[in-house]
Amino acid sequence: MHAPHGERIGIADLAGMKANGERIVMVTAYDYPSAGVADAAGVDVVLVGDSGAMTVLGYDSTVPVTVDEMLVLCRAARRGAHRPLLVGDLPFGSYEGSDADAVATAQRFVKEAGCDAVKLEGGGSSVERARAIVRAGIPVMGHVGLTPQTAASDGGLRARGRTAEEALAVLDAARALEDAGCFSIVFEAMPAAAAAAIALQLSVPVIGIGAGADVDGQVLVFHDLLGIHDGAPARFVKRYDALRDRMIAGVASFTDDVRSSGYPAPEHTYGMPAEEQTRLEELLAAR
Repeated sequence: MHAPHGERIGIADLAGMKANGERIVMVTAYDYPSAGVADAAGVDVVLVGDSGAMTVLGYDSTVPVTVDEMLVLCRAARRGAHRPLLVGDLPFGSYEGSDADAVATAQRFVKEAGCDAVKLEGGGSSVERARAIVRAGIPVMGHVGLTPQTAASDGGLRARGRTAEEALAVLDAARALEDAGCFSIVFEAMPAAAAAAIALQLSVPVIGIGAGADVDGQVLVFHDLLGIHDGAPARFVKRYDALRDRMIAGVASFTDDVRSSGYPAPEHTYGMPAEEQTRLEELLAAR
């Protein structure tokens, strides 16, 4: 069940929601205002995703973003997200090298940014990293299917699990992450039938992004669902607004107003008593 109104949502609440068949809502957020919007809209989990590398920081992929950059985004989101569980994405290169590296990085996300949990991508060595972080007392969310951090070396940005064998490999990775202690797992870009079948084999909540409706919850990128990010969205994105178009129109109206001297109008300015204005003119003339 949901946490009582006003109380921060915890990992046990997510497990309870799965048990009760309640859908879990997760969105990404990368700063104070977007996290505040997510909080006010009643979402359950805010993910400070490494997708912020592209949506906020302007990189071409998630790979270049650093831990320090992610911590800035996480700290800002924490100030805006009071009720949702806050999950910080461990960026590429910050956890793969060793268990010690992984734990040290995860500790920074909790100590310095106030994250409730961290997320890491993939199976393989990531399973051991997840286990080490969990043993250090930090909750971990896993991520299987399409894993953008390693997509370039793993077949590109394509759906995973289209064949039975590939779906079984995703299941094996998900089970390993669950066994390592992950409290939840993200399924990205998978056939709905495969995701549904695999989710039934797991006991932890499964959050889908492009993985069909038969999982425990859904996540979308803030800038995608609101139409802030330019470029063509992925197949699985549903746009609920076109804010970028509206933002451009608003700034263009301001531009036109300034150039035509329509702004500022008298109601946008501060007044000065007539006697003070006269004195100012006299003082200026004396100079």
